[in-house]
Amino acid sequence: MALAADRRLLRGSDLHDVGLSPQLLIKLHQAGKLQRVFRGVYSLPDAPVTEHQSLAEVCRRVPKGVVCLLSALRFHEIGTQAPHEVWLALPESSRTPAVSFPALRIVRLRGEAYSESIETVMEEGASIRVYSTAKTITDCFKFRHKIGLDVALEALKDAWQRRLVKMDDLSRFARINRVERVMQPYLEALVA
Repeated sequence: MALAADRRLLRGSDLHDVGLSPQLLIKLHQAGKLQRVFRGVYSLPDAPVTEHQSLAEVCRRVPKGVVCLLSALRFHEIGTQAPHEVWLALPESSRTPAVSFPALRIVRLRGEAYSESIETVMEEGASIRVYSTAKTITDCFKFRHKIGLDVALEALKDAWQRRLVKMDDLSRFARINRVERVMQPYLEALVA
């Protein structure tokens, strides 16, 4: 129970790592001491719901997934977007996860566009993989037709004014995402 209080989200592998049987989770659930969050993941019944809980749940269930776009903007507290879905980047060749809750919005990336600048943050007893601020902003320009150019511009302006990004990082990720020409006039306007 102390492990459940510490990590908030428990899987069988967590118990196995500390020398306990994963079957203990099922027994504690049947006894009413743990609640089933989703298949194979349990938490304390009175555990408070936190802001990033859905991100932690998704990262537990989709090991290759990386929080991106609107969800990453919300995670980094940039702009005013409040997505009702978890935006998740997956490698181009991976299968679509069978996750019904929380709702997912999947984008496919390949090569460096997927693998570069992934930050791993420990929250909710689970690791949340999310793209860095600069990478997230250039991703917004890459997917501007899905999320809107206004969202990308708002994120760029907000992050620049709060000094959360550097021009070198923005240029590097713009090159990786192949949106240098698209972003160039906006970057020039920032420094003018």
